Amino acid sequence: MDYREAGVDVVAGRDFVNRIRDLLQGTYRPEVLGGLGGFGGCFELPTGYRQPVLVSGTDGVGTKLKIAHAVDRHDTIGIDLVAMCVNDVLTCGAAPLFFLDYLATGKLEPEQLTQVVTGIATGCQQAGCALLGGETAEMPGFYQPGEYDVAGFCVGIVEKQQLLDGSQVKIADVAIALASSGLHSNGFSLVRKIIADRHIDWNHRPTQFDGQTVGQVCLTPTRIYVKPILNAIAQGLPIHGMAHITGGGLPENLPRSLPENAAIRITPHSWPVPPIFTWLADLGDVPQSAMWETFNMGIGFVVFVPPDHASEAIAFFQSQDIPSYTIGEVVPGNRQLIGLD
Repeated sequence: MDYREAGVDVVAGRDFVNRIRDLLQGTYRPEVLGGLGGFGGCFELPTGYRQPVLVSGTDGVGTKLKIAHAVDRHDTIGIDLVAMCVNDVLTCGAAPLFFLDYLATGKLEPEQLTQVVTGIATGCQQAGCALLGGETAEMPGFYQPGEYDVAGFCVGIVEKQQLLDGSQVKIADVAIALASSGLHSNGFSLVRKIIADRHIDWNHRPTQFDGQTVGQVCLTPTRIYVKPILNAIAQGLPIHGMAHITGGGLPENLPRSLPENAAIRITPHSWPVPPIFTWLADLGDVPQSAMWETFNMGIGFVVFVPPDHASEAIAFFQSQDIPSYTIGEVVPGNRQLIGLD
């Protein structure tokens, strides 16, 4: 017997690496040293920092992968993977430098996984970071045929004096919400249960979805906020804090960006909720509290700015093609969220 008879195709693995080589090189920054094929990726720290702080983050895509498998579309999952990591790192004020991925599958299918890496490279280009390397594991018997899992790892950099840790947020600061592109990459266990229990086909086209199928809407990739936020900071917008709205929604993620003596009061109905959320709530008879605690409800990212800069912030992000809204303010409290229905 040999390795191929055991289920691991080394030749397919080499073919896959050759397929993705140009994708990786298309994301390289000047600080990348060497190329694809070494045991580790090398990256030189950018110049110009006096006290550079490295900020790291890691995440996956969760059961959104099940939908990609169900509709056999794999070119958006990689964008989600990058977004979940770089948006987290961004909340500290850090610019993403490089990204690594881990792909695991039962049987390596080069065409399928090339689509995944194409999405990862696209996400890295949107975030301005290098896809420095990764690992592909072929594990027969561990995953079902045709299935794979992904994980991502990101490192960013920020000047120590500009590092955001929540302490800079002040009472009376205004919360500016940046619109999500949809579900992003959270809550898909509930999404899939609703779809399965109501016997909805992924190719179904609800009238609310403007001609798109349920599968297409669910696979809309997570919005990457890196370049607009960093551009805003570079242009002098005083951002005191940030929150990435992921699992747990607004109730869990907004308080994480506040100091101990502050709370956030939200103004209900101050932003439009995309149709996917109301459709899921109605279809699954989901309580409003469960919707808030599971989904982003149309808000993917929040920045806190002084009240006299709120209009400036709205105008800037609108100019970056990101719908944005004033949704609340910081008030005295104990890191809680006030005002949701």
